[in-house]
Amino acid sequence: MKILVTGAAGFIGFHLSACLLARGDEVVGLDNLNGYYDVGLKKARLAQLQARPGFHFVHDDLINREAMAALFAENPFERVVHLAAQAGVRYSLENPHAYIESNITGFINILEGCRHNRVPHLLYASSSSVYGANSRLPFSVRDRVDQPLSLYAASKRANELMAHTYSHLFATPTTGLRFFTVYGPWGRPDMALFLFTRKILANEPIPVFNHGQHRRDFTYIDDIIEGVVRVLDHIPTPDQITNATDETEAAPAAPAHGIPYRLYNIGNNQPVPLLVYIQTLEEVLGKKAHIQWLPLQPGDVPDTYADISELEQAVGFRPNTTVREGIERFVAWYLDYYGQNRP
Repeated sequence: MKILVTGAAGFIGFHLSACLLARGDEVVGLDNLNGYYDVGLKKARLAQLQARPGFHFVHDDLINREAMAALFAENPFERVVHLAAQAGVRYSLENPHAYIESNITGFINILEGCRHNRVPHLLYASSSSVYGANSRLPFSVRDRVDQPLSLYAASKRANELMAHTYSHLFATPTTGLRFFTVYGPWGRPDMALFLFTRKILANEPIPVFNHGQHRRDFTYIDDIIEGVVRVLDHIPTPDQITNATDETEAAPAAPAHGIPYRLYNIGNNQPVPLLVYIQTLEEVLGKKAHIQWLPLQPGDVPDTYADISELEQAVGFRPNTTVREGIERFVAWYLDYYGQNRP
């Protein structure tokens, strides 16, 4: 198939593009290579993809309405995987306009491209952050999600609502995936594992917020990619029951018929205390961390825990990578990429 992957030079987009190429798909990878984090890392990912047959890179921005319309008109995409977004919870407190431009304006351009060119399936990235102040664990796609704690979370919930509207009005098949703390080789430098590894090796203190009382549903990248590919080929149809969220926090959501729209959690389904995560990293590195204890940051969610029962029922998704295995693979990549030796 010919597949558009937005954010192809990003962490998940890179791994997904490589997987799709390996199975024989043609991938058009879109990325604006912005400077939110190390552009050199993005270009290194991109270089690996460009060395593979079947990959075509488009250096442009989602918010360029004319360019996006032309991209869709010139390419008969059979699938679109929309992963590009302005990421980061804390950064949304500093630069809110970037989230509206990329995550809202950019997404409407993707929806319009899919609508006018009759793309058979749009799969887009949402986030566990949409659960916000929800205290019921594990997080279910039927839980209320009307209390976001950051503009990033609000923008991701807006994407879900926008997709629902297009599925309803134009019968555009859409599936949203709420990702839970993805980690692994080629990861983002602003994420905990990358940041902790760099600082531990440099003998710098690592910042641990909420005094280490977080729990996270850390999900290894290979498990994420397997789930994404399975869902990509599982096109929602109008006769399915959509899992619209429950705004009462009591009974399950009332089913809605006739809309080719789905939402799924995609996570490890096994939350890990942050301090256990750090301890495992220390063991793998063979070096103790110096911890800087800090309070809960604005926008942070104390715990995340994915109920993946609906995704498992739909496509048979079940992650199988332990946190220790995942950390070991990340550290091996990190030391190789940055040319460092173990302590």
